[in-house]
Amino acid sequence: MVDKESAFILWFDQVGIEDVKYVGGKNASLGEMYRNLVPRGVNIPNGFSVTARAYHYLLEKAGIKDDIRRILGSLKKGDIVGLRQRGKQVRNLILKTKFPEELENAIKEGYYHLQLQYGKGVDVAVRSSATAEDLPDASFAGQQETYLNITGDELLLDACKKCFASLFTDRAISYRMDKGFDHFSIGLSIGVQKMVRSDLACSGVMFSIDTESGFKDVVFVTASYGLGENIVQGAVNPDEYYVFKPTYRMGFRSIISKEVGSKKIRMVYSSELGKDGKMTKNKVVPLKERARFVLTNDEILKLASWAMTIEDHYSWKAGYYKPMDMEWAKDGQTGQLFIVQARPETIHATKDRNKIQKWILKGNGSVLAQGKSVGEKIASGDVQVIREARHLSKFKEGNILVTEMTDPDWEPIMKIASGIITERGGRTCHAAIVSRELGIPCSVGTSDAIKILENEKAITLDCSKGEDAYVYKGAIPFVIEQMDLKDLPRTRTKIMMNVGSPAQALDESFIPNDGVGLAREEFIINSHIKIHPKALLDFSKLKDRKLKKQIAKLTESYEDKAQYFVDKLAEGVGVIAAAFYPNDVIVRFSDFKTNEYRNLIGGTLYEPVEDNPMLGWRGASRYYSEDFKDAFALECKAMLKARNEFGLRNLKLMIPVCRTVAEGRKVLAEMEKNGLKRGENGLEVYVMCEVPSNVILAEEFAEIFDGFSIGSNDLTQLTLAVDRDSELVAHIYDERNDAVKKLISQVIKIARDKNRKIGICGQAPSDYPEFAEFLVEQGINSISLNPDTVVKARLRIFQKEKQLGWHG
Repeated sequence: MVDKESAFILWFDQVGIEDVKYVGGKNASLGEMYRNLVPRGVNIPNGFSVTARAYHYLLEKAGIKDDIRRILGSLKKGDIVGLRQRGKQVRNLILKTKFPEELENAIKEGYYHLQLQYGKGVDVAVRSSATAEDLPDASFAGQQETYLNITGDELLLDACKKCFASLFTDRAISYRMDKGFDHFSIGLSIGVQKMVRSDLACSGVMFSIDTESGFKDVVFVTASYGLGENIVQGAVNPDEYYVFKPTYRMGFRSIISKEVGSKKIRMVYSSELGKDGKMTKNKVVPLKERARFVLTNDEILKLASWAMTIEDHYSWKAGYYKPMDMEWAKDGQTGQLFIVQARPETIHATKDRNKIQKWILKGNGSVLAQGKSVGEKIASGDVQVIREARHLSKFKEGNILVTEMTDPDWEPIMKIASGIITERGGRTCHAAIVSRELGIPCSVGTSDAIKILENEKAITLDCSKGEDAYVYKGAIPFVIEQMDLKDLPRTRTKIMMNVGSPAQALDESFIPNDGVGLAREEFIINSHIKIHPKALLDFSKLKDRKLKKQIAKLTESYEDKAQYFVDKLAEGVGVIAAAFYPNDVIVRFSDFKTNEYRNLIGGTLYEPVEDNPMLGWRGASRYYSEDFKDAFALECKAMLKARNEFGLRNLKLMIPVCRTVAEGRKVLAEMEKNGLKRGENGLEVYVMCEVPSNVILAEEFAEIFDGFSIGSNDLTQLTLAVDRDSELVAHIYDERNDAVKKLISQVIKIARDKNRKIGICGQAPSDYPEFAEFLVEQGINSISLNPDTVVKARLRIFQKEKQLGWHG
């Protein structure tokens, strides 16, 4: 039995998560996984820990503790210049210290045994692991150094000494001061682990939770070429993938989202020591490789499976849900995937889900730049561009930091910034991680931000709109709305939501709801696909070179251009269906008017010019038309993929603007031709009730559809003969008109008599609380509301139901 108190070396199979005080957070976690999860199929390279005891032994033997105390003793918080000078003094003091012979021999012996397992001169990763690292209330991740591609005794000893010195990097000193830790109450262990040759393949970071919303039913994977330091540092914009856990566990291939990153550089091995003291260098990635996904679907699913296994193990061990933050790597020589690190996720794990904050912009401004959103907050402040770490002392508190990328040395100014904008990096880079921890908005991967913003004064950074962050000119006012969900009552009437943006769906899923009454395809097609489906189908025949080039650029990773439409639409609706799973999510097939379809790339080639598009070729009439049914087939294939490949059987489908029963039958026949048979695998098909004929012939429509969703916007327009886009007759347009209400009352009664579901997804109940009360009185099954009105409406509807005697 090894004596952990006095050991200089402990192998991964000798430690577990209870041994943080001996080997630090990273190494304790590696040992926990190596012992428990390798037998369950999770690949983890072997290695050993140089213990925290070895670190303290080095300081004691060298007699330098008092010198370190003296150097740091009078350092004040926020003194960036003093921090830099004193930190360098302490590091140099440690670097000049000679290893005691017994410690040096122990490290060499550990490396010798690793060579026996993996071969002479084995290449290793040398990582710091602080004894206070990865605690829920003190995340020290990234505070100390990592050295890759280390071979031989001398380079290993040198890397170990640099790791010990890195306990006194500027950011680590500053962090300890902020958290109230004594500099010597924390020790440093070092992990020496067999390198995975990801320099010849790829690597990345993954979380068993969504990093932005805290939605716990997805695994979020990022991937880039080469060694993983570039992703962690934010030097590259990686690929991003989401896997939906519940249906993956049921055997489905639930990759609900895939996005190609730019991946401009890859970190590889170097044969020489660089100026940074590391045996690595960066190389430019060829354009064709950048356009490809780094991982295959099988590899994405394997990593997701491991993420779930790791999360399940740590949650079981802790006795409560414990989401995880992991690093993975693929070996280019063997093709095998490995997990190289895992630690608890610390931001969302402790979040109070009974309270929801919503940040709302209350003005307008011109958009200066756009990036990827981190968090959901808004900040205004003066621009301060910082290009290099040596200029950090110029940063002023409350300003918005604009830079190419950050690393842990920047943390002293990041914590006094009101927002952060970086040109590079993805949502798992350093800037993103620290911004989440600090609770400030951040935009990463913001192209040309420095050039665009350096001459601006005040700007507003808005991260409240989902996956895209917007930088506006000037200081725009905003408000913060708070909702307490703790005592929100349940209603008999289902309270559903209208959702258009997949990017906001994961966040909105935390609002108490009974599912989605209307998920619109239009937003996904407009924002994520951007191309007319016919132009994708006819890509090889297109004569316009400029148009063809534009489409080719957007669909670069696809040989089959039509498949691009299918995949992107499936992923968009898939994210929404996953967010609200297992509740119903009703997806409406595309309801663009011809003038809106013309605005898509290539749309003018296929769309007629109509005098009144509102009353023209839209909805059901397109789907069976010879001029459009091949495009509709792509929509069907996307829905089939979301249901059958992703396993999202909670996804229901809805037909808009179905003017006659005959049209309904034709559309159902087209759907069936494309694999969407009503009733198969629980598929339900609804019809929008938005044309007066839908009410007049409600009994006949009920024979072929599973339910109705009242579109009060169009129903009002067509009942009152008012063009809802015309300001000249806007004063007549009112959903509360008696004629409209009479039709709604009538269709609700028929639906209930025919045992068909009936809900409403129009704007009226969101705008007019009394209209929602009217619907409850009529006995409607569900009311679908805009997300910002759900909580208030639920309270009002509960009171109405109580008046009706539905609650005791």
